[in-house]
Amino acid sequence: MIRGSMVAIITPFNDDGSVNEEQFRQLVEFQIENGTDVIVPCGTTGESATLDYREHDQVIRACIEQVNGRVPVVAGTGSNSTAEAIEMSRHAKEMGADGLLLVSPYYNKPSQEGLYQHYKSIAAAVALPQVLYNVPGRTGMNMTADTVIRLAEIDNIVAVKEASGNVTQAGEIISKAGDKIDVLSGDDFLTLPLMVCGAKGIISVTANIMPKEVKAMVTAIEEGRWDDARAMHLRMLDIHNAMFIESNPVPVKTALALMGKCTATLRQPLAALSAASLEKLKGVMAGYGLL
Repeated sequence: MIRGSMVAIITPFNDDGSVNEEQFRQLVEFQIENGTDVIVPCGTTGESATLDYREHDQVIRACIEQVNGRVPVVAGTGSNSTAEAIEMSRHAKEMGADGLLLVSPYYNKPSQEGLYQHYKSIAAAVALPQVLYNVPGRTGMNMTADTVIRLAEIDNIVAVKEASGNVTQAGEIISKAGDKIDVLSGDDFLTLPLMVCGAKGIISVTANIMPKEVKAMVTAIEEGRWDDARAMHLRMLDIHNAMFIESNPVPVKTALALMGKCTATLRQPLAALSAASLEKLKGVMAGYGLL
């Protein structure tokens, strides 16, 4: 269920900083129309760190309502507080989410045992399929392959979003626990390498602006059309890299605004792209016919 071409969807805001639910629902439709397999609201790309509890529930509820059962919704409900993550996860379940995306606790830097107990507690408290999310660049610590392999023994922990950039680590998880837990790429530019090793899909930033193309590459990989997949992978490298010329989600939200799909409003402490980055982004987007 939680595999294929999945989008870490942005959260659009009005000029006053409030959630623009109408634009959000339109973005959900854009994804479904272009073949995206799973919608993932309230992740890093959705600026979850600056959403209050009410807004967090608002975005997840709007996503579930708009999707209306057509594809799974995997709600971002992670926190650096285990109790808070459980509370948000319970709310998501009550609203009808199909699964949860749980970022590793950030800032407090728990031990590997602390990570294990954190995820074990959430899994025991909320009966939904759960996706671990390892992103050391955001959290300040790496969740090791050994910890993921331990967690794979828990029935409702079904996948891990691997955004460490370490292909060897992802391969070790697949090699030793691939029958118990799915690995999902957390980096667009590593989707092909990781899926060649046995990963089951991508939770994508680029899919916000190029959902059809990301889906096409994932499908080519799944069907074993390796020449096609390699060509698509290489063709999209420039746009993948452009999505990270500054901190995510600043470039991708700016790109969507340039495409007329949302406002470019961000929440502090995020700031608008620098003039130099904006010109670079426009140049790359023009090369893909996105402007």
